[in-house]
Amino acid sequence: MEFSTIEIQKNLFYVGVNDRHTGLFENMWPLENGISYNSYLLKGEKNILIDPVHASCFELYLSKIRSVIGQDGTIDYLIINHMEPDHSSSISLLLNVFPKMKLVGNSKTAEFIKGFYKLDISENFIEVGEGETHKFGNFALTFYKTPMAHWPESMVTYYKESKTLFSQDLYGGFGTIDGGIFDDEIDYTAREFERARYFTNVVGKFASQILRATKKLENLEIKTICPVHGIVWRSNPEKIVKFYDDLANCRTKNGVVIAYGTMYGNTEKMADYLANTLSKNGVRDVRLFDVSKTHVSYIFTHIWLNKGLFLGSASYNNALFPVMQELISLISTHKMKNHILGIFGTYAWSGGGVKNLLEFAKNNTEFDFIDMPVEAHCSPSYDDLQHCKTLAEEMAKRVLA
Repeated sequence: MEFSTIEIQKNLFYVGVNDRHTGLFENMWPLENGISYNSYLLKGEKNILIDPVHASCFELYLSKIRSVIGQDGTIDYLIINHMEPDHSSSISLLLNVFPKMKLVGNSKTAEFIKGFYKLDISENFIEVGEGETHKFGNFALTFYKTPMAHWPESMVTYYKESKTLFSQDLYGGFGTIDGGIFDDEIDYTAREFERARYFTNVVGKFASQILRATKKLENLEIKTICPVHGIVWRSNPEKIVKFYDDLANCRTKNGVVIAYGTMYGNTEKMADYLANTLSKNGVRDVRLFDVSKTHVSYIFTHIWLNKGLFLGSASYNNALFPVMQELISLISTHKMKNHILGIFGTYAWSGGGVKNLLEFAKNNTEFDFIDMPVEAHCSPSYDDLQHCKTLAEEMAKRVLA
């Protein structure tokens, strides 16, 4: 099957694919809007693929490659910026079709190729180092290592002639490419939350390394950014760089997220009262989430974006409500900053919910903790709700300060 080619610039083509079938990215994060696996092809004296795609999409991928190089054409080099299997799983398939193809990466790339795919690459691997420029036919490409942004072998490729950065997972996002592949062809604000959800869930734990990578690349003149997920940024690449910089620095907005675990609605009553009080005190962006109803990946992103956070939980078997435990574990591993935390909850025959949330607050000192937790017996009384009112007023004051 032949495909009309998408030319990004002279001699550079988009040969990526969409995945609308996989339900969970990394078998954890919902893909409500699917995801793209982007790959790029430089056509010249030597043909160079930059980052492959998921093996499940290989037939379509190969057809797109053929539409650029022809049925008798070959691929001379495959540059591997990132070895996560949502990209690298098609390496063996590409080698079956193009057995003379050379693999290009750093020393850690080689380790992962051997580890994942048990390939003998002693004769066909070209190792590149930090800041090195290599000639591949008529193309000169420069490589910069970006370790732990978000895997240890991660690197980016820079094509100086056209001022193009192939950024691997950096500057990517969830969602398929529906129609135009460029930032000037679509309403990119429509998928802004999906980009934020990709950042917070997949790479947010490594925010400091992402900031380090951005700092390393800031002196490059970049006119086009080609990530491995999401759209190609050719008109306003500064937009996605700033978006990532804001997220990595936890620049929050003046909203409050109320995430609660409830079995019979009593903790939810307290959450509603907190929300109403926040609104009366000037907080215009208040979001409530029942942790049993909304997937943790969505709640977590809203928490990252907003300054205030209330965590509320019923007690469950002398412990924290289990779904709430999943949420606070995710928060703890990502070390968020610039957030204000308040705690509430209920218990019946034994405590455990609020007790464990207080332990979470103690262990996460990056939060500005409002030390006036509210815990109700069975269901909230009038006095309990008055304590909730005081707690919410203090949250509003700190958020809007």
